[in-house]
Amino acid sequence: MTLKLRAAALIALALVAAVVVAVRPDAPALAADGRYSAEIRRTEYGLPHVSAKDYGGLGFGYGYAFAQDNLCVLASWVVTLRGERSRYFGPKAQSDDPARPVANLVSDVYYKSVADSGVVRRLLSQPPPVGPSDELRRLVDGYVAGYNRYLEQTGATNLPDPTCRGKSWVGPITATDIWNNILDLDRMASSSQLKEYIVGEAEAEGAPPGPAPGSNGWALGRRATRDGHGMLLADPHFPWNGIRRFYQVQLTIPGVLDVSGGSLYGMPVVQIGHNATMAWTHTVSHAQRFTLYRLDLVDPTSYRVDGRTEPMGRQQVQVALQDGTVVDHTLLTSRYGPVLAAGHTDKVAYALADANAANLRAADEWLAMAKSRNLAELTAAQAAHQGMPFVHTLATDAGGSAYFADASVVPHVTDAQAERCAKPSPLPGLEEYVLDGSTSACLWGKDRDAVVPGIFGPASQPRLTRADYVANSNNTSWMTNPSAPLTGYPLVWGKARTDLEPRPRVSLDMIAQRLSGTDGLGAPGFTLETLQATSQGKRNYTFELMRPDLLKLCRTGSELTTSDGERVDVGEACRTLAAWDGRATLDAKGAILWREFFTRLERPTKPGDPVFSPWRVPFDPAQPLTTPRGLKHDDPVVRQALAEAVLSFQTNHIPLTLTPGQAQRYSSIPIPGCTEGEGCFDRVRMRGRLGADGRYPEVDTGSSFMMAVELTPDGPRTRTILTYSLSTDPGSPHHTDQTALFSRGQWVTERFTEAEIAADPKLTTTTVRG
Repeated sequence: MTLKLRAAALIALALVAAVVVAVRPDAPALAADGRYSAEIRRTEYGLPHVSAKDYGGLGFGYGYAFAQDNLCVLASWVVTLRGERSRYFGPKAQSDDPARPVANLVSDVYYKSVADSGVVRRLLSQPPPVGPSDELRRLVDGYVAGYNRYLEQTGATNLPDPTCRGKSWVGPITATDIWNNILDLDRMASSSQLKEYIVGEAEAEGAPPGPAPGSNGWALGRRATRDGHGMLLADPHFPWNGIRRFYQVQLTIPGVLDVSGGSLYGMPVVQIGHNATMAWTHTVSHAQRFTLYRLDLVDPTSYRVDGRTEPMGRQQVQVALQDGTVVDHTLLTSRYGPVLAAGHTDKVAYALADANAANLRAADEWLAMAKSRNLAELTAAQAAHQGMPFVHTLATDAGGSAYFADASVVPHVTDAQAERCAKPSPLPGLEEYVLDGSTSACLWGKDRDAVVPGIFGPASQPRLTRADYVANSNNTSWMTNPSAPLTGYPLVWGKARTDLEPRPRVSLDMIAQRLSGTDGLGAPGFTLETLQATSQGKRNYTFELMRPDLLKLCRTGSELTTSDGERVDVGEACRTLAAWDGRATLDAKGAILWREFFTRLERPTKPGDPVFSPWRVPFDPAQPLTTPRGLKHDDPVVRQALAEAVLSFQTNHIPLTLTPGQAQRYSSIPIPGCTEGEGCFDRVRMRGRLGADGRYPEVDTGSSFMMAVELTPDGPRTRTILTYSLSTDPGSPHHTDQTALFSRGQWVTERFTEAEIAADPKLTTTTVRG
């Protein structure tokens, strides 16, 4: 059965595990004198340093500065969160979700149901840590007031960005919009990535989405650095367009808070950053965020649990269209969460149980981390809030310790329970996460140290503290440091002893070479400068691992045959690849040819056959850092792939020496780097194949907010680069200025202290009040 349904789609909301308490009014929090006040100082590249005497003023300054640079993006996203895209842009157009866009009508049904469910209202009525702290509430209220103040002063018809200038959908925002944005980010790797399956607009045979965007992160301890200082590399790989871009900012309340770093659009707190004595970053975790429960149906709207019949809940959702008509949807839910359309028959149905369905805790956790002075205080902040939605945490402090934790929200499902409760999946790719919903014995478990029921507490989480380093590139936590593998955790955290994939492998190899001094960058051990150079080395690891066998293939003759029998001269291609140094720099002749060859390797040999593996030596869990390796140079599939890659260049009259600088662009600026599958540490992604003109579609994902920090006794030394620049306004001087730096491999020297900020010859200062 397909998931195409009539207008009454199946959806639901929210597992809200909470104690009912008296409702506290969510009144705006003003500065002490009844007005908001903040100072915004901007240094090179427009980077804002916001300071205020209290949290309300700080949020006000942040919201104002952000609106100056990126109002149109948040204005569009607020339309999304309110479920009003069909009204303004039509029901069939694609939504503005940069990670997984869907039809506007699907998006509206989902977000209307979230808004109408009252989940945010219920969370706001609770005390911390389940509900927000007073400090965070004031930040949010101030952020909203600052955004609205800028819009009021400028007017929608006079906005500098033509994207939304004078548009009817631009207007003031509310605190509820920002709380909904926080909730949606926390659901990013779960409910918010399954909208079609919840709403019922995806085909049953379609695979569910993969993990959220990726990242690299290194925390270096005193034994890994030349001078014994703690150092950190942040390299999140998030979208280059839309609401999931990072905004760079410094937030200061004298004597209370002083943090610098990046936060995703619409977030009033720094999420990846540093203060004077500590730095942290995140990478996307492989742990599970949800399970499915198979329901034993009594009739179309009820099911059995422990032999008793339970009715499904019903929610009516209305979506307004452009022509003024309204579409009605009837939404069903269960005790576990939304009822999906996938696999729905007259006997069974499936419900989505999302561990982040009622999570606003992450924002308070980031705020508490920003105020932490050392790793002990950071771990205490994480234990107090337990809100990290889908990311690992890597951190270091001035004492030179390196810390890793998967302190994220994970449903409490043991291996024994998963095996005992396992049921068939309605969706390919979700076989491991389906539990029996007909018995309460399969409900998620409880940890005494968990702040909400149903998730693993801090004592159960994978953690590691070292004096040398911890690293992650979206691999599971077991190879955080090869000298101390993390094993023995339930499979819901991710499998151990599995293929690391090329990007995590090259990450660990880069660290090993730097610690041994064999990477050509001088004496062993990291300095801030060698950390920068290492992170932007542009190594293509699959080429390094396969090059010797590729040269053997080339020595067998200059003519190869495609799968269709066409003979192709590959002599020039072989010479090009033999001369390439394996780095995806702007001028790398051979980098694009290799990609086009490599992407043709992992393919079914015939429809229905398993995916072909090109590796000569397969993965061995006893040798995770050196396997798989080599190329099956004698295999017909490999030889055909090279012939077909070369033929595609010849047919389209594309030079075999095509470089990344010629093939990859963002806003007309050439972008270096290679792709995830090729094993590039600083990877890029384009949604589409190489065109006949020798160009890929525009880069849309990759290194986004890069930050290298050294925590010295005299304070932090920091280099950053915001790859897509600070502003989405095409008329802004900061629309592509940092992108041009990134193209050339350059960084921005951060100004953190008062003296550093004041010394900037381009400094501008604005006082804003409201």
